[in-house]
Amino acid sequence: MIALEIQDIKTFMHKLLSGDVFDSFLLSEASIQTFCTFSIDGHLNKEFFNSDELAQPELTERSMCCWREVRNICFELIKGKKTPLSFKFIFLLSPENVARLIQQTGLSISPDEVNGLFLNIRFERGTLSCTTGTSQRNFTLDKSLDQAWDSMVLRFLKKNEIVSTQL
Repeated sequence: MIALEIQDIKTFMHKLLSGDVFDSFLLSEASIQTFCTFSIDGHLNKEFFNSDELAQPELTERSMCCWREVRNICFELIKGKKTPLSFKFIFLLSPENVARLIQQTGLSISPDEVNGLFLNIRFERGTLSCTTGTSQRNFTLDKSLDQAWDSMVLRFLKKNEIVSTQL
């Protein structure tokens, strides 16, 4: 796990809410505190969809919504003259990208052994931070998945010109 402080909040927020930089992530949950607190549970309600929609592979292969599906809603809640009191977004790497990360790094685990690779974004008291997290189905002392995920997040931020300082 690494903790990072984002240096240029305005640029980061533009990329988060107006760009497609984070669109490949799944959203586990979101909380935005303005004049009241708005909470989003990113788990899909499959009952909402009709049978034709449920037959689409894009929908059947995941249990959480994609960030791109709720980004505009979050933007509408955050935009305005006043800065939110706080917000929190918990992103999850998609199963396809988990498998890709494992393959690219040569890790000796199966993607089925990974519960999730998380990127937590939190704004509070004028500070914007990101922390990484991993969850595996079985306990292990091996931290190679954690290290691979941390490295990937650092490369992702650098590639997208997001300046951060490790805390």
